[in-house]
Amino acid sequence: KLYKQLNCPLVMLDTLTLSVKNKNLYLATFASVLGPMSFGFVLGYSSPAIPELTRISDPRLRLDSIQASWFGSIVTVGAAFGGLLGGWMVDKIGRKLSLMFCSLPFVFGFTVIIAAQNVWMLYLGRVLTGLASGVTSLVVPLYISEMAHERVRGFLGSCVQLMVVLGIMGVYLAGLFLDWRWLAICSSIPPTLMMVCMCFMPETPRFLLSQGKRREAEEALRFLRGPDAPVEWECARIEDACDEQGSSFHMSDLKDPGVYKPLVIGFMLMVFQQMTGINAIMFYAENIFEEAHFKESDLASVIVGLIQVVFTAVAALIMDKAGRKILLIISGVAMAISTTAFGVYFYLMSKLHTPTVSLSILMLDIQSKAGEEPHANLAWLALASMAVFITGFALGWGPIPWLVMSEIFPHKVRGFASAVCVLTNWGLAFIVTKTFQDMMTLLTSAGTFWLFASTCILNVLFTIAFIPETKGKTLEQIEATFRGTSGP
Repeated sequence: KLYKQLNCPLVMLDTLTLSVKNKNLYLATFASVLGPMSFGFVLGYSSPAIPELTRISDPRLRLDSIQASWFGSIVTVGAAFGGLLGGWMVDKIGRKLSLMFCSLPFVFGFTVIIAAQNVWMLYLGRVLTGLASGVTSLVVPLYISEMAHERVRGFLGSCVQLMVVLGIMGVYLAGLFLDWRWLAICSSIPPTLMMVCMCFMPETPRFLLSQGKRREAEEALRFLRGPDAPVEWECARIEDACDEQGSSFHMSDLKDPGVYKPLVIGFMLMVFQQMTGINAIMFYAENIFEEAHFKESDLASVIVGLIQVVFTAVAALIMDKAGRKILLIISGVAMAISTTAFGVYFYLMSKLHTPTVSLSILMLDIQSKAGEEPHANLAWLALASMAVFITGFALGWGPIPWLVMSEIFPHKVRGFASAVCVLTNWGLAFIVTKTFQDMMTLLTSAGTFWLFASTCILNVLFTIAFIPETKGKTLEQIEATFRGTSGP
């Protein structure tokens, strides 16, 4: 019906898309992904800052081990609330304004850290930057997916995770040369730039159309697609999809398979991402490097960050060719193998000592006897496992859950459903981080990593059975897939 109204038969669609110019789209994406870079700085900040703050001469700012743990993990609490706030903001004030506003708690948070006179000011700064990170992790994937042409949406959507890991590596590198206050000053630069750059970028056409602003939506599309692109046809296609599903979300909509199916998939993607063991591996990265006789643990963090950046970039480049599903499967298999190998490593290490030894004691014992050849050989097993794991995670389960989350939800539930996913992700990140030591004690080190391996196997099976391939499809076609109709 739609194609006939617009005198635009299906055979012409490929010809029409050839007139699309993506230069301004890349510019808008760059402006928005300064947000993920900012929360990469937030996530990575604690790694170089905590050692300094535990040794600082000022007793009001000095952190003990429990305070240091909270300084690292309280960000995830702020981010979980940020996800809820972001879900409300994107529907009320739009994607662009939400992004501009979330730069404020980034800057205020780092300012509070810079001016900190006691530990509670440090906590407040971390909560504020965490809140901004939660909003950013919801809004930016939505902003990009609603702007992007379907042929480059996978590449641009993967840039979110790429900028996060670039931010983490950037703060690790800066931490080699700067103290914790100057590091906080540097970390406030990307969100400030984002606010300035976003002033010149458009709101997403889909949000503008949902507000009945057809003329502004066409102008936004001309900016994003170029002057010769078929913007009237694209606007009509989006409006047609919006008319089919209605304009506003009600809780009764959760009975609709077009709503609950993608919501369950998005929720499970976030659960599986956190249950792969990524936080555990990153937490013990420095110890593993030390066992393998890498004396510079700061440099080790930079190497881990570099591996993440390289393979997240590879994933972004091949996303629109390989597809989401196959990369998730490869990623899950790689992580299952590496976490199993980690479990074997810890099991063999425990056999060299007492069978019930805890990981923290084991790490100390390993470091005290690092010259022994069997230990060195086993340390290289751990190092290889970690490299495979980080590579696997960066190729699939790092970027793709956020990308798929931004693609699969119908427009009217995008704010609510994305908030559920972000809350789940950050809430689980906090729980896994805070309970990890207890898991190690209860299940032993080997048992914990074998538990992670089993969840990696489950996520592969879940991907094969339930996750649809979204490569090359418009957002409206993806919505139609879940509704069981043929989309525009």
